[in-house]
Amino acid sequence: MNILIDADGCPVVDLTLQIAKQFGVPIIILCDTAHQIEREGAQTLVFDKGADSVDFALVNRVKPGDVVVTQDYGLASMCLAKCARVLNQNGLEYTADNIDALMLRRYENKKLLRAGKHPKGSPKRTKEQDVRFADTLEKILSKKY
Repeated sequence: MNILIDADGCPVVDLTLQIAKQFGVPIIILCDTAHQIEREGAQTLVFDKGADSVDFALVNRVKPGDVVVTQDYGLASMCLAKCARVLNQNGLEYTADNIDALMLRRYENKKLLRAGKHPKGSPKRTKEQDVRFADTLEKILSKKY
């Protein structure tokens, strides 16, 4: 098992490293040249900037049983199809039961943007979000050992 992090804009890289170290799970950080994220104890793979270059690189590397951290619903859907466990930075685990509704919401938001309506941005990150993420990741990793 590996943990693969879609690190462009990911606020839980360090938290993921802390938890993975406790369980002895290797981490692979994937990012583009605009967001080179190097951390001790993790392998970093850097890809050219470009539409979805990191996403496609991650999907090509993920294996059944791996854990993926991403906030990208499309990437989450592709990783679920490869039998990985996938969670976002707030501790939501993407599953076959919720991914379709999330993809529909993304589609509806893109329609609003094209129509010139801008949905509210994300609120400031809270400590509770970090706690939920840590709890979810620890539960996933503890089931594997």
